[in-house]
Amino acid sequence: MKFNLLGLFAGLTFFSSSVLATDYIYRDLMANTLPSPICAIESEAIATASKPYNIKNYSKRFCQSQGYGWHVEAVKDIGKAICNECSDSNSGKKKCHLEDVVVTCKRIKPGSVGMLPGKS
Repeated sequence: MKFNLLGLFAGLTFFSSSVLATDYIYRDLMANTLPSPICAIESEAIATASKPYNIKNYSKRFCQSQGYGWHVEAVKDIGKAICNECSDSNSGKKKCHLEDVVVTCKRIKPGSVGMLPGKS
């Protein structure tokens, strides 16, 4: 009994074809992150701005700003850190952000998966 069941599964996997081919649309975006809300020494401010957590969240925001269904494929370039002086009485402290972050976004190509709307 187990041999017949195993043979059935082996036959089904052997004769099944790869139907799950999905086409994607890709788009490269370049954008800037926002400066941190806290003033800090320049080296700490640059480290805060270039944390992997911040890069991940901002790249996700960049792709989602393109519309429904856009997701992050890869972060190509994290850009360069730009620092500005704090306007308060914090002398020597700065706020930094990343400029020219390049992200590749992807979206499933309409009509490549499932049924087309209005067709049966």
